[in-house]
Amino acid sequence: MKKRKFYIIFYIILVLGTSSCSDKLDQLPISSTTTENFFSNANDFTQAVNGVYSNLKNYPSLLMWMGEMRSDNINALHDGNRDWQGINDFDESIATTGYIGTAWSNDFNGVFNANTVLEALEAKGDLIKNDELKLRYEAEVRFLRAFFYFQLIRTFGKVPYVDKVLTADEAATIPRSAVVDIYDGLIIPDLEFAAENLPESYDAADVGRATQYAAKGILASVYLTRSGATYGIEGPGLESNEYEKALPLLNEVLNGPFSFVDDYASIFSYNNENNEEVVFDIQFASGINGASFPSHLTPVAFWTSTYGSNLYGNGQGQSNFDVTADLKASYDAAAATDIRKSFNIQLSYSRPFIKKYIDYTNRGTSRSDWPINFIVLRYTELLFLKAEAILLGNLGTQAEVDEIVNKVRARAGLEAISNVSFDELLEEKRREFLGEGLRWNDLVRSGKAVSIMNEWLANDGITTINPITANHLIYPIPADELSAKPGLYTQNPGYQ
Repeated sequence: MKKRKFYIIFYIILVLGTSSCSDKLDQLPISSTTTENFFSNANDFTQAVNGVYSNLKNYPSLLMWMGEMRSDNINALHDGNRDWQGINDFDESIATTGYIGTAWSNDFNGVFNANTVLEALEAKGDLIKNDELKLRYEAEVRFLRAFFYFQLIRTFGKVPYVDKVLTADEAATIPRSAVVDIYDGLIIPDLEFAAENLPESYDAADVGRATQYAAKGILASVYLTRSGATYGIEGPGLESNEYEKALPLLNEVLNGPFSFVDDYASIFSYNNENNEEVVFDIQFASGINGASFPSHLTPVAFWTSTYGSNLYGNGQGQSNFDVTADLKASYDAAAATDIRKSFNIQLSYSRPFIKKYIDYTNRGTSRSDWPINFIVLRYTELLFLKAEAILLGNLGTQAEVDEIVNKVRARAGLEAISNVSFDELLEEKRREFLGEGLRWNDLVRSGKAVSIMNEWLANDGITTINPITANHLIYPIPADELSAKPGLYTQNPGYQ
């Protein structure tokens, strides 16, 4: 089991600062590390910074339920009143759904905790006698604040702009701000500061902390997302055409201390974590900070039929999370020999599902205790983002795009292709990153989400999911937030 110092501190703050449920994501209370009297010595700052990282724990789970399942990769079929079914079915009455409330509260708790640490650094930072460490803490926390806000605008569009600690009464007066203001005022400046002041790497005790490369990679993703389609809604895309800002950042990371791993399965091996592909990941360890995301989109019946127990199932009864016929056809169209298909999908089961992160021999104690990290950003994604910037920004050559795609295809056991179009790039990326939570955001950014999703519904003959409109590309504001201060927020169009 992994017992690095960072895991242990991370877990202590997590226990103090969060509550959890094995079957459902609950709203998180504000961490106890953020009380105004907490900061009395340098070690308090260490714990507080780790407390901000603790808000990353739910990120993989939320990606599974609100991203992967929302896409054309999964056709989930529920057996009753499941909290996620409205998300899967694109219902208009999902503002009361627990996952949506958690996505809002989790990220804003991260923002609150980050703001608290930043204010404490300003007021009491002299307690940290090492100026380099003090600067690093500020850069880490600003990276995390930007990360949480990036998730908020991709999920909800306009959200409140909060760059300082607020009381409950003060928070109740802050309206939602335009997405561009949050990009320009918080996300981009925070990531630029982090990229300038974070280290290139850490020693073993601090593996998992954000580096300057993680900041540059996320900032490149921000510029590509801003450049994406608006669809006529107030979502994350601004059609800003900032590909020329993304490309140099991507090149800097690709030329950093990372590399392309030749064996696809080894990237996700429990015995090869923090490998050369990993630019930024969320650290989990059995017994002190286990993960739950590997089990989320696996049917309970698989565990009972294969292992005689549902201890590692997802608590979702007889629900199924079928990999779509469209996706399986995509793998087969590329080549029947694509090694990623059999690694990513449980094909021997009667209803194939994503099993990418399942390693029963290295399991923890339960479905919420898997000892596997979640990769947020890896080298191969940066290659694909570079190809996207070249194609959409006219910044390079077709040969560069083809070289990137064929490098990935060769690892998968596929023959080379030429003249790769943007549509083909999207499909190549879909097969590479199944189960990593990228597909939904890729579709939204592409400008093709509505057409691709509705074409999938038609081709697969799916009638249980409502037709997709532009309004569905962001989620509703949680009902609890609307009722807390009536009139402060208005609901996103298309939702009740």
